Amino acid sequence: MAKSKQIIVKESEQDLVKLKHKQPVHLRKRIDMLLVLKRSETSLSKLELSKILKVNHNTAQKWRNLYSEKGVEGLLHYGKIGFKPSIISKELHLEIQLRLNSPKDAFTSYIDLIQWITDNYMPQGINYQTINSYVKRNFGAKLKVARKSHINKKQEDSDAFKKTSK
Repeated sequence: MAKSKQIIVKESEQDLVKLKHKQPVHLRKRIDMLLVLKRSETSLSKLELSKILKVNHNTAQKWRNLYSEKGVEGLLHYGKIGFKPSIISKELHLEIQLRLNSPKDAFTSYIDLIQWITDNYMPQGINYQTINSYVKRNFGAKLKVARKSHINKKQEDSDAFKKTSK
Protein backbone atom coordinates (compact mmCIF):
# COMPACT_ATOMS: atom_id res chain seq x y z
CA MET A 1 0.00 0.00 0.00
CA ALA A 2 1.27 3.46 -0.92
CA LYS A 3 2.27 5.91 1.75
CA SER A 4 -0.29 8.67 2.33
CA LYS A 5 0.62 12.22 1.39
CA GLN A 6 1.91 14.25 4.32
CA ILE A 7 0.11 17.60 4.49
CA ILE A 8 1.19 20.12 7.11
CA VAL A 9 -1.47 22.74 7.86
CA LYS A 10 0.24 26.05 8.61
CA GLU A 11 -2.78 27.92 10.00
CA SER A 12 -3.86 27.60 13.62
CA GLU A 13 -7.04 25.78 14.56
CA GLN A 14 -8.68 29.00 15.82
CA ASP A 15 -7.91 30.79 12.56
CA LEU A 16 -9.41 27.93 10.57
CA VAL A 17 -12.60 27.96 12.66
CA LYS A 18 -12.96 31.72 12.18
CA LEU A 19 -12.28 31.33 8.46
CA LYS A 20 -14.86 28.55 8.21
CA HIS A 21 -17.61 30.76 9.63
CA LYS A 22 -16.82 33.50 7.10
CA GLN A 23 -17.07 31.15 4.10
CA PRO A 24 -20.19 30.33 2.08
CA VAL A 25 -21.71 26.90 2.69
CA HIS A 26 -20.24 25.28 -0.42
CA LEU A 27 -16.65 26.06 0.71
CA ARG A 28 -16.93 25.02 4.37
CA LYS A 29 -16.07 21.36 3.74
CA ARG A 30 -12.71 22.48 2.38
CA ILE A 31 -11.94 24.18 5.69
CA ASP A 32 -13.24 21.07 7.46
CA MET A 33 -10.59 19.10 5.58
CA LEU A 34 -7.88 21.40 6.93
CA LEU A 35 -9.29 21.06 10.45
CA VAL A 36 -9.30 17.25 10.16
CA LEU A 37 -5.71 17.28 8.90
CA LYS A 38 -4.66 19.68 11.67
CA ARG A 39 -6.26 17.54 14.43
CA SER A 40 -4.97 14.23 13.08
CA GLU A 41 -1.79 12.83 14.62
CA THR A 42 -1.00 10.69 11.59
CA SER A 43 -1.17 11.53 7.91
CA LEU A 44 -4.48 10.54 6.35
CA SER A 45 -4.87 8.94 2.95
CA LYS A 46 -7.32 10.39 0.45
CA LEU A 47 -9.72 7.49 1.13
CA GLU A 48 -9.68 8.03 4.90
CA LEU A 49 -10.08 11.76 4.42
CA SER A 50 -12.97 11.28 1.99
CA LYS A 51 -14.79 8.97 4.44
CA ILE A 52 -14.45 11.49 7.25
CA LEU A 53 -15.59 14.43 5.08
CA LYS A 54 -18.21 12.37 3.22
CA VAL A 55 -16.96 13.46 -0.20
CA ASN A 56 -15.58 11.57 -3.18
CA HIS A 57 -11.94 10.47 -2.84
CA ASN A 58 -11.04 12.41 -6.02
CA THR A 59 -12.45 15.57 -4.45
CA ALA A 60 -10.40 15.03 -1.30
CA GLN A 61 -7.27 14.52 -3.40
CA LYS A 62 -7.98 17.63 -5.46
CA TRP A 63 -8.47 19.73 -2.31
CA ARG A 64 -5.24 18.38 -0.77
CA ASN A 65 -3.30 19.22 -3.92
CA LEU A 66 -4.84 22.70 -4.10
CA TYR A 67 -3.85 23.41 -0.51
CA SER A 68 -0.32 22.08 -0.87
CA GLU A 69 0.28 24.04 -4.11
CA LYS A 70 -1.57 27.32 -3.51
CA GLY A 71 -2.40 27.47 0.19
CA VAL A 72 -5.70 28.54 1.73
CA GLU A 73 -6.34 31.18 -0.96
CA GLY A 74 -6.08 28.57 -3.70
CA LEU A 75 -8.23 26.12 -1.78
CA LEU A 76 -10.99 28.67 -1.27
CA HIS A 77 -10.89 30.04 -4.81
CA TYR A 78 -14.18 29.12 -6.46
CA GLY A 79 -13.94 29.51 -10.22
CA LYS A 80 -17.64 29.84 -10.98
CA ILE A 81 -18.55 33.33 -12.10
CA GLY A 82 -22.33 33.15 -12.34
CA PHE A 83 -24.74 33.63 -15.18
CA LYS A 84 -23.83 34.67 -18.69
CA PRO A 85 -24.60 38.29 -19.55
CA SER A 86 -27.73 38.82 -21.60
CA ILE A 87 -27.31 39.22 -25.36
CA ILE A 88 -30.30 41.58 -25.32
CA SER A 89 -29.15 45.11 -24.55
CA LYS A 90 -31.07 47.59 -22.40
CA GLU A 91 -31.89 49.61 -25.51
CA LEU A 92 -33.37 46.56 -27.24
CA HIS A 93 -35.24 45.64 -24.05
CA LEU A 94 -36.94 49.04 -23.99
CA GLU A 95 -37.81 48.83 -27.71
CA ILE A 96 -39.36 45.39 -27.25
CA GLN A 97 -41.33 46.70 -24.28
CA LEU A 98 -42.66 49.62 -26.32
CA ARG A 99 -43.69 47.37 -29.18
CA LEU A 100 -45.34 44.81 -26.91
CA ASN A 101 -47.38 47.50 -25.13
CA SER A 102 -48.38 49.24 -28.35
CA PRO A 103 -51.96 48.31 -29.38
CA LYS A 104 -51.41 48.90 -33.12
CA ASP A 105 -47.76 47.95 -33.54
CA ALA A 106 -47.53 44.84 -31.34
CA PHE A 107 -45.98 41.58 -32.50
CA THR A 108 -48.30 38.80 -33.60
CA SER A 109 -45.83 35.99 -32.91
CA TYR A 110 -42.35 35.23 -31.64
CA ILE A 111 -41.27 34.68 -35.25
CA ASP A 112 -42.41 38.23 -36.01
CA LEU A 113 -40.39 39.49 -33.03
CA ILE A 114 -37.30 37.54 -34.11
CA GLN A 115 -37.58 38.94 -37.64
CA TRP A 116 -37.88 42.49 -36.27
CA ILE A 117 -34.81 42.00 -34.03
CA THR A 118 -32.82 40.52 -36.94
CA ASP A 119 -33.75 43.39 -39.27
CA ASN A 120 -33.11 46.22 -36.80
CA TYR A 121 -30.61 45.13 -34.14
CA MET A 122 -28.91 41.77 -34.64
CA PRO A 123 -28.16 40.84 -38.24
CA GLN A 124 -26.74 37.51 -37.05
CA GLY A 125 -30.18 36.59 -35.67
CA ILE A 126 -31.32 35.26 -32.32
CA ASN A 127 -32.45 31.84 -31.17
CA TYR A 128 -36.22 31.27 -30.90
CA GLN A 129 -35.97 29.72 -27.42
CA THR A 130 -33.81 32.61 -26.21
CA ILE A 131 -36.32 35.27 -27.21
CA ASN A 132 -39.28 33.16 -26.12
CA SER A 133 -37.98 32.68 -22.57
CA TYR A 134 -36.71 36.29 -22.39
CA VAL A 135 -40.09 37.78 -23.30
CA LYS A 136 -41.96 35.44 -20.94
CA ARG A 137 -39.55 36.12 -18.06
CA ASN A 138 -39.32 39.90 -18.44
CA PHE A 139 -42.72 40.89 -19.79
CA GLY A 140 -44.99 38.02 -18.75
CA ALA A 141 -46.03 37.58 -22.38
CA LYS A 142 -47.98 34.55 -23.52
CA LEU A 143 -49.11 33.34 -26.88
CA LYS A 144 -52.79 33.46 -27.87
CA VAL A 145 -53.94 36.05 -25.37
CA ALA A 146 -57.13 37.87 -26.33
CA ARG A 147 -57.13 41.66 -26.39
CA LYS A 148 -59.62 43.62 -24.32
CA SER A 149 -61.01 45.28 -27.43
CA HIS A 150 -60.34 45.47 -31.15
CA ILE A 151 -57.29 47.56 -32.06
CA ASN A 152 -59.21 49.52 -34.72
CA LYS A 153 -62.22 50.19 -32.50
CA LYS A 154 -63.24 53.86 -32.36
CA GLN A 155 -64.26 55.24 -28.99
CA GLU A 156 -66.96 57.49 -30.52
CA ASP A 157 -68.71 54.51 -32.14
CA SER A 158 -68.75 52.57 -28.89
CA ASP A 159 -70.13 55.59 -26.99
CA ALA A 160 -72.85 56.04 -29.61
CA PHE A 161 -73.76 52.36 -29.40
CA LYS A 162 -74.03 52.53 -25.62
CA LYS A 163 -76.34 55.60 -25.82
CA THR A 164 -78.73 53.95 -28.28
CA SER A 165 -78.90 50.68 -26.37
CA LYS A 166 -80.32 52.32 -23.20
